[in-house]
Amino acid sequence: MTNISDEGIVATIIELEAAQTTPDQIEALRGFADALPESQLRDVLLSLTTSVSAGTDLAILSSDAELTPTQVAQRLRMSRTHIYKLIDSGEIPAHHVGRDRRVLLADVVQFEVRRQQARRQLAERFARADETRASVIESLADEL
Repeated sequence: MTNISDEGIVATIIELEAAQTTPDQIEALRGFADALPESQLRDVLLSLTTSVSAGTDLAILSSDAELTPTQVAQRLRMSRTHIYKLIDSGEIPAHHVGRDRRVLLADVVQFEVRRQQARRQLAERFARADETRASVIESLADEL
């Protein structure tokens, strides 16, 4: 467990390094989660075991945690300037604490989900465009 402090903000992060977790521990957690009734907690625990089994390191931070624009930029791997543009345009909600701005972690996660959905939709449009082009070419070839 780590306490981070940046510009007066203190948040607790629980970190889990996949390499430090044994297969026996993962299986024990999976068995425990499997024994639970259907619930969000069960889903989270099963997702955790899947991620750690795949070698993914994890960090748990409360969804009501507030981040600075700098922390948001680091999380999203974007420049701080771009984050300020996203905040100013309303794509990422923020509020003022004095003259500084803060962003709820939950809003950052929602932004990430929206961005992933937009990317997926764009990829699907490109895939459909290829299919449409192929069918048009095939139709023209049949007519010739």
